[in-house]
Amino acid sequence: LVDNNDKINQILVVERNTTVQKRAEKEMVNALNQERALNELKSRFVSMASHEFRTPLSTILSSISLVDRYNEGVNEEKISKHIGRIKGSVQNLNGILNDFLSLDRLEEGNVKTSPVDFDINELVADLIDEMEATLKKNQRVITTFDCETNMIREDAKIIKNILINLTSNAIKYSHEGKDIKLDVQLKGNVLTLMVSDKGIGIPVDEQHHLFERFFRARNVTNIEGTGLGLNIVGKYVALLNGTIEFESKPGKGTTFIVTLPLKDNAK
Repeated sequence: LVDNNDKINQILVVERNTTVQKRAEKEMVNALNQERALNELKSRFVSMASHEFRTPLSTILSSISLVDRYNEGVNEEKISKHIGRIKGSVQNLNGILNDFLSLDRLEEGNVKTSPVDFDINELVADLIDEMEATLKKNQRVITTFDCETNMIREDAKIIKNILINLTSNAIKYSHEGKDIKLDVQLKGNVLTLMVSDKGIGIPVDEQHHLFERFFRARNVTNIEGTGLGLNIVGKYVALLNGTIEFESKPGKGTTFIVTLPLKDNAK
């Protein structure tokens, strides 16, 4: 500002606080990104579900028709075969639904750990019994234990879900007659779970995508699956403050190693 002699005698400074505006802009960008991600998730779900549900439902319908036909002549062998197909298809549908329910709960932060004392040997034995129906011809799950004690303290449900996902993948991506190995080690307060197969392996250039939602390697497009299992496993492992690593060679097989620091060990 100038006086009567046109000399500057005051300076007007205008200050504008843009913090609130920038914060609002950032929140808007985050909201748009979340909405975009949600729309993408919905789109991929619809695409995946329409494909994955169609196959087992068709199998169930055709097998029921065939069972009804064979029942007229009481052909027990063929009836048993198609009942097995129905069971397998129902298990597949159940697995898909469980994957989406688990993912939804994990991403909403609704999964809390609940440590309990349990026998790790019994948990693995129950797991093997449950998965027996999913084994291919002449497949076996071979277990080994190297534990200072069978009793541990941790969230048994989460550990079981981790093993179910890893073991079912090993079965799914291995050929008939190829055994699956499940090794359990407990040293001090560190539990190590290792699941190995001699299956098709993962292409090297795609391995860095392995834990992404909906990711499916190019060599498994003809095999049923949601592409969510390992993403869920990774989130479960993180909940238990653990780590997960893997080694895979195309055509040779894959090994997953989960390391979990346990709560104060069970007595």
